[in-house]
Amino acid sequence: MVDVELLSKICKVPGAPGYEQRVRELIIKELDGYVDEIELDPMGNVIAIKRGADDTKVMLASHMDEISFVVSYIDDDGFLRIHPLGGFDPKTLTAQRVIVHGKKDVMGVMGSKPIHIMKPEERKKMPAVTDFFIDTGLSKKEVDKLISPGDVVTRERELIEMGKCVNSKSLDNRVSVYIQIEVMKMLADKKVPYDIYATFTVQEEIGLRGAIASASGINPDFAIAMDVTLACDVPDTLPQNHITKLGQGTAIKVLDGMTVCDYRMINFMKEQANKKKIPHQMEILPAGGTDTAGLQRHANGGSIAGALSIPLRYMHSHIEMVNKSDIQATMDLLKACLLNIDKYNWNFR
Repeated sequence: MVDVELLSKICKVPGAPGYEQRVRELIIKELDGYVDEIELDPMGNVIAIKRGADDTKVMLASHMDEISFVVSYIDDDGFLRIHPLGGFDPKTLTAQRVIVHGKKDVMGVMGSKPIHIMKPEERKKMPAVTDFFIDTGLSKKEVDKLISPGDVVTRERELIEMGKCVNSKSLDNRVSVYIQIEVMKMLADKKVPYDIYATFTVQEEIGLRGAIASASGINPDFAIAMDVTLACDVPDTLPQNHITKLGQGTAIKVLDGMTVCDYRMINFMKEQANKKKIPHQMEILPAGGTDTAGLQRHANGGSIAGALSIPLRYMHSHIEMVNKSDIQATMDLLKACLLNIDKYNWNFR
């Protein structure tokens, strides 16, 4: 059963890349008493450890940062210019509300040149992030008291339920943060075969930086990343370009633009899904990447790595959407993998 209230709380908390402190506090509070140890590394990654019967290391990773902006300039009228932290679809930014995290949180709206006064050639051009500014409704004098260049900006949007789905900002990747927290709670009173390092990483949206650092420190034998993936199952998209579909189960990653997952991990995940009758689909993502790449390459000598992905529509916009049944399937498969990882033949064959 998906705890929508907890998921909503996790999505709402701001956490720009490098400024994840509020998310970090929430995660530590939620996991206190459910794991054996909680550590913070120098970059700010949260590492929640559950000890197993064997000191073989299984590392999980869900990034806790969200695509955001940083204030780069304040003009003479108090309008803010911004630099993106992570990839945005600029056409989705028009007239959206944001929160500027200055000396206090200040509400703003994304503005751009009105279409009514655009030249014909301007109307045909796709917008860029640099075409937008933030209007706080405050005078220059008031803005200067509260906001400075270098302050970060996050999206403002509440989570709502829509049919069998939830819709919110920051489901990329707070839905995985939620799943990882819930699965560690499920395992609290169970014996696990290996040590589990449930890691909540920083700065994924700007280059997998937290995953690289934490994998180097933990040096896992096995690694499972958790992130969202594209669900392009919408009108005017060819079936072969859907990547995944909402409501068809968790996605077992085969590859993305940065990683070819270990075939042993893929087969192990498929085996567990089939045994437990967990709905699943295969993810072949032609571009983009996740913490999987950092976990696979930056353990000492590499790790046996794979990923579970949650299908998501409207990625990198103000409103992202996932199906609750896919969240549940991902939780079920992750739990099964962690309890049975010692029972699989991991030899090359």
